Amino acid sequence: MQTKLADFIKNSPEGQEADEILRSCVHCGFCLATCPTYQLLGDELDSPRGRIYLMKQLLEGQPVTEKTQLHLDRCLTCRACETTCPSGVRYGALVDIGRGIVEKQVKRNLYSEVMRFTLRKVLPNALLFNTLFKAGQLVRPMLPSSLKKKIPARLGTAQTWPAARHARAMLVLDGCVQPALAPNINAACARVLDRLGISLIKAEKAGCCGAVTFHLNAQTEGLDYMRRNIDAWWPYVEQEKAEAIVMTASGCGVTVKDYGHLLSHDREYAEKAATISAMTKDISEILLAEKDRLRKLTESKKDGNQTKLAFHSPCTLQHGLKIRGTVEQILVATGFDLTVVPNAHLCCGSAGTYSILQPELSQQLLKNKVDALESGQPDQIATANIGCLMHLQNGAAISVKHWIELIDQRLSAL
Repeated sequence: MQTKLADFIKNSPEGQEADEILRSCVHCGFCLATCPTYQLLGDELDSPRGRIYLMKQLLEGQPVTEKTQLHLDRCLTCRACETTCPSGVRYGALVDIGRGIVEKQVKRNLYSEVMRFTLRKVLPNALLFNTLFKAGQLVRPMLPSSLKKKIPARLGTAQTWPAARHARAMLVLDGCVQPALAPNINAACARVLDRLGISLIKAEKAGCCGAVTFHLNAQTEGLDYMRRNIDAWWPYVEQEKAEAIVMTASGCGVTVKDYGHLLSHDREYAEKAATISAMTKDISEILLAEKDRLRKLTESKKDGNQTKLAFHSPCTLQHGLKIRGTVEQILVATGFDLTVVPNAHLCCGSAGTYSILQPELSQQLLKNKVDALESGQPDQIATANIGCLMHLQNGAAISVKHWIELIDQRLSAL
């Protein structure tokens, strides 16, 4: 793709990166077949190729309108197009740049401004979110069913977190909404790792990974969350107290893995960010290396009554982190019977705040995903990201759990 970027962007780091990405696109259209919004709407401007043309126009200085903003807003940033693209177009990075520019040039209506401001102030603030969530839970029984669905149920309580006692230690990110919505996920992770001789520890000042605000186009604010986490983790890194930073939410994992890129032009944080990104591992990567030990620990539980499980691989796991088949290997090794899930590459419609800002499209994707997951008649559904978990639970007729909790339950039953 030939480009001629406008003066306002061409000499900036963002402009140079966008130019490189645009030039790598060869217009082949392979991305259309895997784009969830194009599948639903049939409008090429709601496909990666169409959105790339829109971003090319705005980067070349052509007028930007609400129509451009609408089509970029409708993108889930699922990055399925990157998995399909034969040219290696880094669409996710390009759409971040494009959205940031559009946000500065196109004014939103008051409702949209207030909604986005509220989301980026409430969701990343764990204390505020937890307080509001508890208040919502108190009045939930009195609400009509249509409103009850908007207040998610708390998924259990946190069980025992083992004391740090092993030579091997790893950090874990608590995140923002996960401690309130599903507090047992990280505790289950800590118990599983404890059985494998690894202590899981938290840096108390670490919080939201920055994804919520960054993808709501408050990118400077998002970068500040990232710097805060780096500051919280850095003493452990310097003193070699942790060999890895573990992520139990793939949505956080794909963002923290990108700290090195997002902060590459920050003189103070660039080197630290690159180190943090290199240390960051999804929990599946850690357990894959321990798969044989896990298999031996769970062998006594393998019998003719295996739990039939449908696994939903989040977009952030399979397309963002490019981790495919790893969780499935671990689940099979520990005695679960996995069903076949049609169109497993497609998004469930959660996509961070997408389910709130684009409810109609999100609900269509949710229905399609639940139908696919339940088609094999599983006993349970498992996933690897808190956003997907809450979204699927809202549409599924059966229980949805984080897969690490299922591993923990199996080990606890021994």
